[in-house]
This record gives sequence, C-alpha cells and structure tokens, in this order.
Amino acid sequence: MPRRVRTAVFPVAGLGTRFLPATKAMPKEMLTVVDRPLIQYAVDEAREAGIEHLVFVTGRNKGVIEDHFDRQFELEHTLEIRGKTEALAELQQDLPSAGQTSFTRQQEPLGLGHAVWCARELVGDQPFALLLPDMVFKAKPGVLKQMMQTYEETGGNIVGVEEVDPNEVSSYGIVARGSGPDSGFRITDMVEKPKPADAPSNLFISGRYILQPEIFSLLSEQTRGAGGEIQLTDAMQVLIRSQDFTGVKYDGKVFDCGSKLGFLTANVVFALDRPDLADAFRKEIRYLI
Repeated sequence: MPRRVRTAVFPVAGLGTRFLPATKAMPKEMLTVVDRPLIQYAVDEAREAGIEHLVFVTGRNKGVIEDHFDRQFELEHTLEIRGKTEALAELQQDLPSAGQTSFTRQQEPLGLGHAVWCARELVGDQPFALLLPDMVFKAKPGVLKQMMQTYEETGGNIVGVEEVDPNEVSSYGIVARGSGPDSGFRITDMVEKPKPADAPSNLFISGRYILQPEIFSLLSEQTRGAGGEIQLTDAMQVLIRSQDFTGVKYDGKVFDCGSKLGFLTANVVFALDRPDLADAFRKEIRYLI
C-alpha cells in the first residue's frame, strides 16, 4: 500500500504581475471567483481529498492569506448578534482546524521548483500533494480526490492533465502518454512548452500533483532553467528515470485564473452554477450581448 498523503503544499508567493494594479497591495490568491478567493477553492479541494496539513509557501505582503485562514472574533460576534447565522456558519465551515496550517517564506522569486523546495522541512519524508491556486477546477468529485483514488492503486507520482488545443501546447508543460486508461496511464516523458510539431501529446499539466519526497533532493541540486528560475518540471524529468509517474485525465474543467481571460471565464461559469445568482445573471448577460 502506498503511504497516505496527508500534506498539501500551496505556492502563494507569486507577484501577480499579470493582474496589476489590482495585485499591487492584495495577493492574487485573494482575488475572488464570485465570492470566494482563489486560495479557498484550492484549500476546499484539498480538504475534500482528505488532506490534513496545509502548507502555504508565502512571500512579502501575503499576510492577508494567513489572516483569511484564522478566526476573526469581531466579525463572528457581529454576525452572531445580527442573526446572520448562515454567513457565520459558512465562515466557520471554511476554517481549517487549529494547528492544521503552516506557513513558510520564499524569500526570492526563483520559480515554482524553488517554492516547493522551501516547504521541505514542513513536509518531511512523506509524499505530498501540490496545488497551484491559480488553477481553479469545476469538477465533482474534486480533481485531487480523483487523483487520490488513482494514487491508492498505483502509488508513485501522480499528475493531473487535461486536453488542450494542439496549437496551444507551446504555452504549457506537456506529457507523453504511455499505456493505461484515462484514470491512470503511464507518463513516459514531459516537455516544457514544446512547439506544436514537437509535442508528444496535447495533454497539459494543469497544476495538480502528488509527489514523492525524493523531489526535494533533486530540487536542491537543480540548476536554474527557463527564465532564470528553478523549474519543477526539470526535477520531475529527472525523477521519472527512477520512479513511476502516472497521469490522470480527470473528469472536469480547469480555468487558468492567473490570466485575465481565464479569471473572467471562471467567474461567469461559477456564477451560472449558483442557484441564488444564475437566473438573474443570465438575464444580465443576455441584455449585454
């Protein structure tokens, strides 16, 4: 039986330059899709999958993320005396249990691989999940839970993937597909942002991973790659030589909320899925169009 995955890492130290000036003073992870911050969607997904320990790799000016996952007694008291029991219950439901969250700093913007490496002491010698909060999923069950089901059968390293237009593969990390069903196939190689003619498939890595702790030693020795940053994909390409990597073509749809178009699209899709908003919002859209 593979070792249970109890810890999830959330890299939240990015500068959010694609959303300036909105992210000048506010972390991009606190931008909202309808009425929930991006980071809350990722945390909800992790908790649904059975994650017990939430590790946030933060940077300067990210303290509001820590505050978001803490109790705010004045607000709770105000909601209570005003009889807003539904809002109070939702706030309390979203809070992780005491001692369930840990925070560490990435002092320099050296890329995703470096952010993951910064979590090494908190994760320890255990497998862990990695969730990129920019990537918001519309999926039931959640994508990480689907990946956990595969992990329980295969162990090793798991990567969530989704199809992309073949003409757009140069914007993503692409996997080479080996044998096996969509719910768990062998990954034979990974290529970062290939030209369409050189891409081994149209399956892109969509920001959800289950990784073995050996990745940390590889990241500690990893030289800087594209953009002068330590790339996680580079370390995974080394690890794949000695450990199995399994791809999960999950049932769902991802929205890249690190881009303006993906963020706006996610807001529309999630709003139309809300019973309290859908009818009125649909009327407004029809009027505008």
